[in-house]
Formats: sequence, structure tokens, C-alpha cells
Amino acid sequence: MSKLEANTIDTVSGTTNLTIGSTNSSTVTFENGSATGHMYPAFEVRLSSNQYGVANATPTKINFNTEIFDTDSAYDNSSNYRFTPQKAGKYLVYGTQRITTTNNGQLRNAIVTIYKNGSALESGSRSSNFNYNSNDGKASSPSVTAVVDMNGSSDYIELYGEHSSSDSATSSSGFNTASSVFGAYRIGA
Repeated sequence: MSKLEANTIDTVSGTTNLTIGSTNSSTVTFENGSATGHMYPAFEVRLSSNQYGVANATPTKINFNTEIFDTDSAYDNSSNYRFTPQKAGKYLVYGTQRITTTNNGQLRNAIVTIYKNGSALESGSRSSNFNYNSNDGKASSPSVTAVVDMNGSSDYIELYGEHSSSDSATSSSGFNTASSVFGAYRIGA
């Protein structure tokens, strides 16, 4: 193994991309000073206000409407509330949502699930479920994480939440701004 030391590595005159590596190894490309290929596209969003009125025992899309960052403008924060990256690869997807019910001590279940293309990922095995059985609670913040293959053209992901309460209330049951986050970033091909 050799060691390369330099004060400056520059691109060829007239180009803006510097590629390190070759066809025989992994490559990293720097475009205008930013590394690409890993961890991009990426996004992270949260709720700006409570999303209440969520029906009891019904999976409901969480309308994350405030972008913390969105490197490639791939997250729709105003209508579909979904991430549709235009670069194929594996993405680390994560989400946490505080789920509450109308009355104190009525929460039975709180679930968050990653959806891909409108369906629960892997038949719902990529979900987090807090089950209080007969020892009801008031609120819970389940989290979920998964590695998801995306085709880079039409695949999209969303985060759904679900609560069930012993009184089946809906008026102020649903998703609270506290502990509210949904995000993803590309980890490789």
C-alpha cells in the first residue's frame, strides 16, 4: 500500500468534478466541493402542528410538513408527504412519532410503520408497536428504522401511524409535534 500526501488536488481545467477511484475500486465524486455517492439524497422532516382527528385503529399517513433538510428536493412536504429519491440504491429510513389519545389513560396501542409505494413494508414487519394491553397510557413515541431498496425513479416511502384506545376516541387523538421526525439517506448501491 502506498501513501499519497499533497497540499492541493485539483480538477482538470474546465471541469468541476473530481473522481477518486477507478473502475477497479469504489469511487467517490466531488462536485463543486461536495462529496456525492454516499448519504445523498437525504431528508429529514417533522410536524409543524398536531395532526389530530385520527380514527381509532386505522393506519393513517403522518403529514410531515416541515423540512429540516432535503438535499435533492425529493420530499413533498405540501401534498403527498412522501420521499421519492431519483437516485437508485439502499436507503436507511427512520421515523419516530408521538401518538396520543383524547383522554388520559386510554391508549392501548401506538404503532408507526414505514410504507413503500403505498403498502406496509414487508407486510408490516418494519413497524414499531407499543402495546399497553389493559394498562392504558396517555401517549407513546414509537420509532422504526429499516434499510429500503429504492429504484431511483418511481419508488417512494411514507410513514404511517396508528393508535387504538379503550374509548375509541378520535377528536384529539393522533400525532403530536413532540418526538416527531421522519428521514432517510442513501447508504450505497
